[in-house]
Amino acid sequence: MDSTLRNETIRADWSSLVPRYLVPIDPKRMGHYFTDVLIIGGGLAGMRAAQQIDPSLRTMILTKDKVEESNSSYAQGGIASVWDPEDRFDNHIQDTLVAGCDLCDEPTVEMVVREAPERVAELIRWGTCFDQLDGALILGREGGHSHQRIIHALGDATGKEIMRAMIQHTRSLSNVEICEEAYTIDLLTYDGQCTGALVSIQHRAPVLIWSKQTILCTGGCGQVFRESTNPRVATGDGHAIAFRAGALMRDMEFMQFHPTVLYIAGSSRTLITEAVRGEGAYLVDAQGYRFMKDYDPRLELAPRDVVSKSIVAQMEKTQSACVYLTLAHLDPEYVRQRFPGIAKVCQGFGLDIAKDAIPVRPGAHYMIGGALVDDQARTTLPGLWAAGEVTSSGLHGANRLASNSLLEGLVYGAIAGRNASLAAMQDPTVSLSVLPIQYRFEAADAQEIDLADIRNSVRSLMWRHVGVQRKQERLEEALQQLVRYSNYVLSHRPGGIDGWELQNMLTVGLMMTQAALARTESRGVHLRTDYPKLDNEHWRKHLAMRSD
Repeated sequence: MDSTLRNETIRADWSSLVPRYLVPIDPKRMGHYFTDVLIIGGGLAGMRAAQQIDPSLRTMILTKDKVEESNSSYAQGGIASVWDPEDRFDNHIQDTLVAGCDLCDEPTVEMVVREAPERVAELIRWGTCFDQLDGALILGREGGHSHQRIIHALGDATGKEIMRAMIQHTRSLSNVEICEEAYTIDLLTYDGQCTGALVSIQHRAPVLIWSKQTILCTGGCGQVFRESTNPRVATGDGHAIAFRAGALMRDMEFMQFHPTVLYIAGSSRTLITEAVRGEGAYLVDAQGYRFMKDYDPRLELAPRDVVSKSIVAQMEKTQSACVYLTLAHLDPEYVRQRFPGIAKVCQGFGLDIAKDAIPVRPGAHYMIGGALVDDQARTTLPGLWAAGEVTSSGLHGANRLASNSLLEGLVYGAIAGRNASLAAMQDPTVSLSVLPIQYRFEAADAQEIDLADIRNSVRSLMWRHVGVQRKQERLEEALQQLVRYSNYVLSHRPGGIDGWELQNMLTVGLMMTQAALARTESRGVHLRTDYPKLDNEHWRKHLAMRSD
């Protein structure tokens, strides 16, 4: 895999704790399905991949929950694309590189940025209704962008509208089957190649789905943290199954924390889109002081990592649990019209976004790290392709630029679908058959485990010690505690979705913490208070790991 930056592989000393498969496998006693191309994940990357599969190939899309329940559907802000005649590809490229803190792969950034207008045009042809004024797309601006280039829909529900159109368009493809409530337990491998997946469909006994080529598009892992914008399904399953299958995982220390998550004690967390600050909202502390001027000359439009760190610092300075977004200085009619979804959520808590200060604090939002892919969406595991948040493509570097995530899913989804399709059609050595994969184990009595209690403990531990601010003592404590949890939980092998999710969350937590401990500098979303400076001399490189 070519890259302008070096990949240094670090040893995951705890990987011996992680089993190869989470359930026993006996092909003679299990059900079997066969498909030419298997797509794991029904978000934007997975749906876009499906469009590229040759109509002669049987294609199956697996979604963990209902097809509408994905990180893509919850995206509020929009898609970044050069659209305005006054904007240039070079501007978008430079903005992405600056946000990525010297760790982006420049050829990847250029490829994705230059493909953006074509990918957006496709969405429009397939029925996506982006917000327009007098027949022209409305372009917004978000933190880190030098120009108006954020294309949005339904004001603040871009992902919902895009996924509505994509799901409808995908259902019209006669060769594509969407299988909902299908939980992927593990990737199947034989003789060093991915051969499909081990899946529980609608909570029934696991079955084996054999495929010529597999595309991983499972999204993120924000639920590993107590505070997160991600939906309940985002437990890092794709990251964990790729690691167990032997794929090289990279940049696992880089979890992006969104600066502004609605903070109402006792309620679920809701994202307050970057576009709110793009439209002119101020950040103020508990005393009403507009504090961003003390941290960065770009004020509220600084990149996400800068704003998140500034908010945490101001919360500590004022001994407060949150800060506030205020739009009271803007036209109230426009504010309510521009952000109808956020207005409705806040109204449920007695807040009028046009008048009242909105309590916010950072929350885990987007996982930059994942399975390493090249510019062809190829992972290091033959037969496995990947796209979207489950990958490390080099696009985001150490900090993702706002609204580049849906864009990455579109571009890499198309690449993964095209290449998986070609491989499934052209490789005469690949055939669909039952392979002699056997896996047995003995587990302790799983009834002793309180899965919910351990899950909450893991999420709280990750938030306290591997959150926005990190330092060696806390990271070491987190790693030791995660190893203890893993020793206990993984030896019991708890079954069912709750049990499999917990095992995956522990594996992802271990990868994140190990990588965060290894990188002794501060870069992008990775803030080490004991190593507060950027260190290009020693750390302008990627960290990678794989299972033993």
